[in-house]
Amino acid sequence: MITSHSNPKVKQVAQWQGSARERRDAGIFLTEGFKMCEEAPMEAVREIYVTPEALERSASQPRLREKLEQAGYETVDPQVFRKMSDTQAPQGILCVVERPRHTLEQLLAGPAPLLVALEDLRDPGNLGTIVRTAEGAGATGIIMSQGTVDIYNPKTIRATMGSIFRVPFVYAEDMGQAVAQMRERGIRVYAAHLAGERDYDGFCFRKGTAFLIGNEGRGLSGALSEQADGLLKIPMEGRVESLNAAVSAALLMYEAHRQRKK
Repeated sequence: MITSHSNPKVKQVAQWQGSARERRDAGIFLTEGFKMCEEAPMEAVREIYVTPEALERSASQPRLREKLEQAGYETVDPQVFRKMSDTQAPQGILCVVERPRHTLEQLLAGPAPLLVALEDLRDPGNLGTIVRTAEGAGATGIIMSQGTVDIYNPKTIRATMGSIFRVPFVYAEDMGQAVAQMRERGIRVYAAHLAGERDYDGFCFRKGTAFLIGNEGRGLSGALSEQADGLLKIPMEGRVESLNAAVSAALLMYEAHRQRKK
């Protein structure tokens, strides 16, 4: 059992928790809690750390217990585990997971992709919610600008509730170029915009579709908006001018889902 705060592994995990660059250089991300660790793909799990109490609790979760036995684990004193955790009330289990590798080409393939393209989103909770919603609505992938928050931010990972393991995503080197590639593939690109020409349910999303969602405060850049095949709007009542980015993305993805189910 690891009982010292100065243990090299404890220090390494704590460093990964606090540094996106350290996580990126190591090619990993961290996930905590029983559900997240249970859903992590076995082949991607590098290390598992668990407190004695959490290990005892895992006995009632066969899938997780099997993963612990196959992947191996190290027990950690609860006080030491708190130094490794990013949460205020840790469940006592943490996995170090290898990052998946997806390409833009993979996301654009297929007969009728349903994509969400995010420009400079900064809120980790918004991004995590969009990833989770994308899985629920049947979206085939997420494309992000370089200015978008780190998808491996611990808050983002928690907000995905496991969808991070199943929804393909990429960071585009150049969002303008990525949009151009989508259009070359016959994917219709729609920008959620206050100047939208008509309401979002007035468009057809049955064929290849991508939704552009902009920064929480500034919205989409003019340059990216101009590349869209159409500007759509979400109708607003009262004095509300815009919606949360994750809510907007959810409305659009589920409208596409509704149309495709007919």
